[in-house]
Amino acid sequence: MSTMMAPVAVPVREPQAIAGSEREVVKCDHCKLVQFRTNSDNCRRCKKSMLPEQPKLQPVLAIAPESAPRSEEKGLQVASAVRDLRHVRNLSQRQLAARMNVPRTYISKIENGKAMPTLSSLDRLARALQVDISALLRDAPTRHKDETAVLTADPFLAEIAKYAAHLNATQKSIFLNHVREIAQGRTRRLA
Repeated sequence: MSTMMAPVAVPVREPQAIAGSEREVVKCDHCKLVQFRTNSDNCRRCKKSMLPEQPKLQPVLAIAPESAPRSEEKGLQVASAVRDLRHVRNLSQRQLAARMNVPRTYISKIENGKAMPTLSSLDRLARALQVDISALLRDAPTRHKDETAVLTADPFLAEIAKYAAHLNATQKSIFLNHVREIAQGRTRRLA
């Protein structure tokens, strides 16, 4: 005949030193594992820090103007510009690399900010993406504003934009499919 034993709750005291030892027993706040404190102060199970979180300080208002962007921030602007322009033109990294006559990994490194293109590479990138070289050096909001200005300068597109604002997602999708078919020279015959 088996007997059932009721579970026994063992109280855990936060932090406690074991007699004759300098090891401290702590409980992880994230996964609740009770364990000895590690040298790295990380939990053995979830690997998160077991140190108490410091309160986040509110930023003080800056009196001095912000410093000029560092070169690595400029590199990120080039990276995001290349990625954005490549997506707008529906090009894969491989297609863009073929247009530039470079390996695909070079395009990947540029887009991830791990490689900064030389001036001649910037020129080839601009030609491959069919933009001015200055478009690769501008920040995203300025680049988008300039592209919008160019699009709305076209009277046909400006008139379409007025109506497109009132279409729902399904109507926009149908409209874009029709425009693609017209642009590719195909016409749809209705039954």
